[in-house]
Amino acid sequence: MKKIDNDGLLLCDIQAKAFELSGSAQNTSSEIFIRRFMNSDAARQLDNAAVLQSNTQAADLLILIDEEYGRSDYGSVKYSPNELYWIGYIYRYYAYTYNMTSRQVYKTVKPKELRGLFLPYHTMDPSQAIDRILEAKGLSNNESDEEKRQFEIYKRIRNKTKPARER
Repeated sequence: MKKIDNDGLLLCDIQAKAFELSGSAQNTSSEIFIRRFMNSDAARQLDNAAVLQSNTQAADLLILIDEEYGRSDYGSVKYSPNELYWIGYIYRYYAYTYNMTSRQVYKTVKPKELRGLFLPYHTMDPSQAIDRILEAKGLSNNESDEEKRQFEIYKRIRNKTKPARER
């Protein structure tokens, strides 16, 4: 896991603003928008930080989504602007600090789940919120926990490959 830096914070803010803007600028439900976004070329530009080399703003990302997927009015459930901002921020923070793609992060935690966590977690530091989300899902977010898990796997494999008299 890497620490968040200025570039990471800028990427988080750009994505969060795009999510927030989607509530009023997109006709699809928030969940459909988020699914499209997290699997889009626009998200890949955020993943590799290419947007920092250009003048791409939140509204530009929405245009890219419409160009890639076409405009749609599918779904009707819209999240609040605050929920959308927080979800966008958390997704990007998670992707950036764990060096994961948007698609990988989206597969780990869905927008409906994040929306349910908005009230209890939105005032936390993003890294703490992500730690709690991962902990609740049983996913390792601690390097020493991961090392212990891998060592246990190694011991099991080693014991299976030893001849019976050595066990």
